[in-house]
Order: sequence, then C-alpha cells, then structure tokens
Amino acid sequence: MSKVTDLVKRLFIGRALRSTQLHEQLLPKRIALPVFASDALSSVAYAPQEILVILSIAGLSFYHFAPWVAIAVVLVMLTVVASYRQNVHAYPSGGGDYEVATVNLGPNAGLTVASALMVDYVLTVAVSVANGVDYVGATVPYVAEHKPMVAIVIVVLLTLVNLRGIRESGVAFAIPTYAFMISVIGLVAWGGFRLLVLGDELHAPTADYQIVAEQGDLTSLAAAFLILRAFSSGCAALTGVEAISNGVPAFRKPKSKNAATTLLMMGLIAVTMFVGIIALGLASGVKLADPATAARDVLINGRPAGPDYYQQPIIAQVADAVFGNGSLFFIAIAAVTALILFLAANTAFNGFPVLGSILAQDRYLPRQLHTRGDRLAFSNGIVILAAGACLLLWGFQADVSRLLNLYIVGVFVSFTLSQIGMVRHWTRHLRTETAPKSRAQMKRSRIINFFGAVMTGVVLVVVLLTKFTHGAWIVCVAMPTLFLIMKGIHRHYENVAAELAVDDELQVDESMLPARNHAIVLVSKIHKPTLRALSYARATRPSTLEAVTVGVEGEEARALQEEWERRGIPVPLKMLDSPYREITRPILEYVKSLRRRSPRDVVTVYIPEYVVGRWWEHLLHNQSALRLKGRLLFQPGVMVTSVPWQLHSSDRLRGRPEPAAPGAVRRPRHEMARDRSPKA
Repeated sequence: MSKVTDLVKRLFIGRALRSTQLHEQLLPKRIALPVFASDALSSVAYAPQEILVILSIAGLSFYHFAPWVAIAVVLVMLTVVASYRQNVHAYPSGGGDYEVATVNLGPNAGLTVASALMVDYVLTVAVSVANGVDYVGATVPYVAEHKPMVAIVIVVLLTLVNLRGIRESGVAFAIPTYAFMISVIGLVAWGGFRLLVLGDELHAPTADYQIVAEQGDLTSLAAAFLILRAFSSGCAALTGVEAISNGVPAFRKPKSKNAATTLLMMGLIAVTMFVGIIALGLASGVKLADPATAARDVLINGRPAGPDYYQQPIIAQVADAVFGNGSLFFIAIAAVTALILFLAANTAFNGFPVLGSILAQDRYLPRQLHTRGDRLAFSNGIVILAAGACLLLWGFQADVSRLLNLYIVGVFVSFTLSQIGMVRHWTRHLRTETAPKSRAQMKRSRIINFFGAVMTGVVLVVVLLTKFTHGAWIVCVAMPTLFLIMKGIHRHYENVAAELAVDDELQVDESMLPARNHAIVLVSKIHKPTLRALSYARATRPSTLEAVTVGVEGEEARALQEEWERRGIPVPLKMLDSPYREITRPILEYVKSLRRRSPRDVVTVYIPEYVVGRWWEHLLHNQSALRLKGRLLFQPGVMVTSVPWQLHSSDRLRGRPEPAAPGAVRRPRHEMARDRSPKA
C-alpha cells in the first residue's frame, strides 16, 4: 500500500530533491516577476472596474471623478513600490513586513502584521480564483452554474503545481503571465495610437447605455464618502506588492538587488496597464453598474436591461472597442485575462508558506510549517492555504462581490505598520552612522518610508470606514482571533522550553539511573527528556549503547555535536545524514543495518516522549515519534520503548478516576459497593 501511495505522490509531485539542491530552486528575475507579481499585475482586470462601479451609484456624472481617483491610486502604488525597495535592501532574509514590524515596533506589531498578511493571502486565492471563474462562466454555462465546485477544483490544481516546487511552478506560470502583460500593454498601446495619432473614435459595447443613479442629489459629505469608497476599491491594485519583500530568499544572488529591480519592473508595468485600461475605458464610453443591480439600473434604449443581461468586464469592453468583438486579439485578451486571474493566486502560494515557516521558526505556529517537503517547498503551508481558500469559496459561493469587501484590509494594515517600522529603522541607524554619504542615503530612505506610512495609513482608514459594514468586519474579527491563537501557541512552546531546559551543572547522574535495559536512544536536542532517556539506557547495562540523531539542518547538527562534547555526556553520539530532510527513513535504515550485522541480536529503540494533558497539545508534539514508532513496530527483532516526560499540563489528569470495569456501568451502585464489602 505504501508503494502505491509513494508512486501516486511521485506522479503528481515529482521525485524528491536533496537539501543540497536548494540553490537550484532559486529564481532569476525573468521567472521571479511572474511568480511574485501575478497578483499585482492581474489587479488591472478588476481594480479600474471597481472604481467605475462605485462611482456609477451616483450616476454617470460622477465618472468625471474617475481620472482623479485613478491618479490617487497610482500615487499610492508608486509610493508603496518605492518604500518596499527600501525594505528589500534593509531586510533581505524574507521576513518582509513581519520582520520589519517585529524588529522595530515589537513582537505584538509583528504578529499583527503576520495575522493581517495570512488572512489576506487566503483572500487573494479566493478572490482571484472566483474572479477567473466569473470570466470563464460568461462563455461556459456549466461553469457559471457550478462556480464553487469549479473554483475549488482550480485551487486543488494550483496546489499540486506549487507542491512541485517554486521553480517548476514559476516556469509553468511564466508564459501565461507574460502573455497577459504583452496583451494588455499591446491593447493600451494600440488603443492610444488610434485615439491620439489616427484620431479614431472608440466605441465600447455599453457606450450608448444609461445607468440609473441609485443615490441622486448627494450632499457634499455623501459625495466625498462615495469618492473615497471608489478610491478604496481601486486600491485593490496594490495587493501583492509586498509579496516580493517576503520572497527575497527565493531570488538568485545578489538577492536584494534582484528583488528591488523586479519590484520596480512590476510597479511600472502595473501602473501602465492600470492607467491605460481606465483611460481607454472612459474614452470609449464604458458603462459599468453594480452586478447585483445591473439588471435594473442599466438602461438599454431607455428600458431596464433585464435579468438576462450580462455585464462584460472592463477589459473585455475595451478590447471590443479597440480590436472589435470576435476578433482574434479580442479572444486572446479574454482568454489570458481569465487565466491570469487564476494564476494570481500563485503569489499567495509563494508568500503564505514562507511567512508560515518564519512564524513556525519563531514558535508562533506549529513547527510542522517550518519543514520543507520533498520538492523543497513548504508543503504544509501550501496545503493549509489551499484549505482556507476552499472554505471561503464554499462559504461565500465563489461570489466575487462579497469576497472583495473582505479584501485589502489586511494588506494595508501590513503596509502601514511596515513603513512605520522602516522609519524607526532608519532613525535608529542614523544615531550611529557618521559617513555623510550613508547618512544622506538613509535620510532619503526615511523620507520615502515616512511618506509611504502616511499614504497607506490614510488608505487604511478610508478602507475601514467605507468597507466595514459591507463585510470588512469579518476580517477585523479574523485578524485578532488569529493573533490570539499565535500568542497562545507561542506561550505554550515557551513554557515547554522553560520546563525542559537543562541547567549547565545538570549532567547524566548515576543516581538518576532506573533499573531497565536498552540499546539506542533517539536524540533531537539536549534537554531533560533526553537526559532521562540516556539515564534509563545506561541503567540497562547493554552490550552496546549509543545516542542517534538525524542531521537535517547542518548548523543545528553541528551545534548539537558541540554541546554534546562540551557537556561530556558519557554516551557516543552518532549523526545520521538526511539529504532529503527525512527523520524516519534514516533511522529505519540504520536499525536494519544493525539487524543485518547481528541477526540474532535484539535492537531496542528508546524514544523520549512528552506527556501532555490537553487535546490540542497532541497536535503540537510527538508527531515525529508517532510516525517512527508506527514504522519500527513492523521491523522484526526491534523493540520500541517510549521514555515519557510529563509536562505540567499532564498534572490535571493525574487524579482522574479509572474507567469502570466492563459491565459495571449497568449495575446499581449499591451492588458494586456490596461486592467490595468484607461480608460479601
């Protein structure tokens, strides 16, 4: 059965890669651009549209505010891109906003950023896939009728591709992303040429339609609020900008320089496409209304459009106006737009697992998220992200309009805190820097980050004010909940570490020796459970005794070896190599080699294990031990012994009464008491 499972895994995921092959997974700029920028670039498919949809609530007269709203969005986008270029140079380790906020504003600010980003990454997958399904559903009725199911299937396919590794997923997604960029830039260039040089008139399919204002005769305050709401919706174009700062370790050397260059390229391309689409849309007379009320509010020849009306997206209408409906270029743009919306989710598939790994390393998430899979990707993080996105798509029925109201709140929380953190970063370094050239560069960077903090802070306030009652409150609840969960996990790990810490003077003491026998002790680190297992092993007086550890991380393995020698532990430590980061297989192979060497001997493996008292603690501990015991128990001539170490949480179960004997629950209490009495 295991061979069949392994065969299926290799078929879908590919063969396992050695840890030494990690450098082969690093990305050049040409591949990193589609990998990390697909979300930001794809936003031109809906961000310009959202601006016009919100403005149409007050009628077509408000469309003349659209250029000013677009200029404001572009200003914020360029500011954020410039600000994050400072980030990638100052913090190239891949922690991104989380690291910046943690180092400069404290752990709580860092956790706030982390919770915001994790929620936003899940929403990025859900929104992008749901939007892509909408595009496909416009031409394929079956897809429109089964949107949640189709969206979930697409998320599963994206998950499988990403499980194959960063480089393979990047190569797979590069061609569609570049096709989208070339198509949209070509559309903007040709449309601008026809307008400005040839003097042609562009005519969108909805140019002659009218839109009934849902809210006419607005007061000045209400009009300003509506314009701000359009601005906040247009700021969806900024989502994904932070992904590059989180993915710096995935770039080839020089990492910071390549990441900064890719970030600049992404910003310039996104701005060009965003401005071009909204300009051509206004020039060609595109009319867009809220999809929920379009059947009533859109008038065709003075009559409501009716329930069968399908409102084409802004890119489709602009392509119709520039190239003509049904033309080859029109079909190509429609196809690559739908495809890029699906692939935009790939930005989250690269950002979420890396962030989850860093949080796990800092003990804010389960340690399993820090483990790389067979293809050197953080597989557990990828699967958790996919599961969260599928739940959202199922719960919201893949409805883009409902999901968009939850969007971009988290990303602007991280933007703002990150830029405030960078201002403090430069201020701190200016106190010690004396070189005039370096000081001038730091002051310029601080000004850029300060302006970025002000701009993103204003946008955050606008987004919260305009979207809170439309669904953003869900994110405002989800973020603190995730924050508290991570704090609880961190507190648990810290308590366990303190409980298990070994004092410098604490050694393997002869007085600690129990009276049992043993052959091999498995060691992960030097702490109290390890010392108890070693003492128990020595008490058995075996013919051979050694401690065995698996060297997954080179630095950790060397540190363990040095501490072992420094403490003078009187048991030899054997280090097993694990090029594929496996724990179970190297130990199994070593035990088998001992059995082959002396078939008549018995090998006993002692495994230090935590005893916990709460169900959720079982998820955080003993997972590797359980997998290993399950495999060792089927090896002939091998005995497995758990050496328990009781954590304080297990004390709550110490006085728990034993379960009743079979059949006793059905007997009256007085009969059981009589049976136990001396007279009976």
